[in-house]
Amino acid sequence: MRDEPDLTGLEAERARLYAELAGVGDFRRGTLSAVFRKCGKPNCRCARPGERGHGPQWNWGGLAGGKTVTAHPRPGAELDKARREAGEWERFKELTGQIEAVNEAICDARPPLAGPGERAPGIEGQKRGGSARSSPRRSRRRPPPR
Repeated sequence: MRDEPDLTGLEAERARLYAELAGVGDFRRGTLSAVFRKCGKPNCRCARPGERGHGPQWNWGGLAGGKTVTAHPRPGAELDKARREAGEWERFKELTGQIEAVNEAICDARPPLAGPGERAPGIEGQKRGGSARSSPRRSRRRPPPR
C-alpha cells in the first residue's frame, strides 16, 4: 500500500472542480441578511418582550470600488435575484477553496523534475544567480564622478 497521494486521481478531482466552477452563475460578492427593527413606540407589538421587531428588511452588504456599500432589495423578484447571487457567491468561494486544497496536494505529490546535483529549471520572472551574461538586461554604466 502506498502512502503517497494518487497524482492522477488528484488531477482528475481538480478537472472535475474546474468543470463545476465553469457552471457557477452570476454572483455578487457580499452578504444578504435579514434585519428586524423596533420602532420605539411603547404601545407597538414590537415593544412586547420576546418580540423580534418589524421586518425583515433585507440588506445587501458588499464592496464596490474599495468602499462598503449597502443595498435594500425589495421582496419579490429583486430579493430572489439577490438570494441567487449570494448563493452563487458562496458556491464560488467553496469551490475555489477546494481547488486550492487539491492544487496544494498536487504540488506536494508531484516529484521534482531535476535529479540530484542538477539545477531545476528556473521560473519565469524569478531572479537567478550567476554571471551577468545569464541576465537578458544589463544595467547602464554610469560615468565616473568628476
